[in-house]
Formats: sequence, structure tokens, C-alpha cells
Amino acid sequence: SAAVERRLALFRAARSSPAVSPRPAEPPGRAAAPGAAEGERAAVPGGSGEARPGGAAAAPVWARPLLLKVLLWAVLLALFAELELGLPYFVLSLLYWMYAGTRGPAERRRGELSAYSVFNPGCAAIAGTLTAEQLERELYYRPAAGR
Repeated sequence: SAAVERRLALFRAARSSPAVSPRPAEPPGRAAAPGAAEGERAAVPGGSGEARPGGAAAAPVWARPLLLKVLLWAVLLALFAELELGLPYFVLSLLYWMYAGTRGPAERRRGELSAYSVFNPGCAAIAGTLTAEQLERELYYRPAAGR
């Protein structure tokens, strides 16, 4: 308990310290060089001196890919609705979104577990999965195994 309190005090002190920058931590694959952040800010066109975490300048609202896709979909929906084919277009759009939203096992990151334990090495379950043993233990008010 004392160790937890000590770590919590260190966390709070580091968080309230003005020396800590509000930037998110670098991804594990990138090395955080002290001079790299200034170089990224200087390379941004427009001379504002501010850069996004990825080093790219902020795109205008009208040039964001998701917004353009939604607008194109809405225009096409209106066109197909005018041709009295709005419902088939909508249903086919939903089917496409379901297909595009699913990822195959090859697209999973290294170490990432599937929500379905049968696809994981050794049938490992993800955190928060309700197992049959846990449900039975909770129904009959039995202590956890090993306690």
C-alpha cells in the first residue's frame, strides 16, 4: 500500500510539473530525439511553428478524407433516391461498411489478441471475458481457484 501511495505521489508531482509537455508519448517504434521535435516544427509549411504529432500540418476541414467520403456517399444517396433506388444503395452501403470494417487475422498487430479465444494462441481469452467457470463460481458463490 505504501508503494502504491508513493507511486501515486510521484505521478501527481510529474503531472503537475510545468516541465512536462502536454504532448502524447512517442510510439514505441520511434526514438524520441530532443532535436527531432524542433526540426518537425520548422519543416511545417506556413511558418506557424506548430506541428501535429505526426509531423503533418492540419488539413482544412473540406480536405479531410472521412468528410469527403461521407459527403460523396450522401450525394450518391440523394441521386439514387431520385432514381428510386435509395433503399438498395443504402443496404449495399451497409454491407460494404461491414465488409470493410472487419479485419482478417493477417491484419492483426503483433501480440494483439482476437476477441474470439479460439483464434488466439493457446485459446487465450482477452481481459474481461466471462468464462463458464467464472459464471458457475459466481452462481454458486464458490471461492476462486487457488485461494
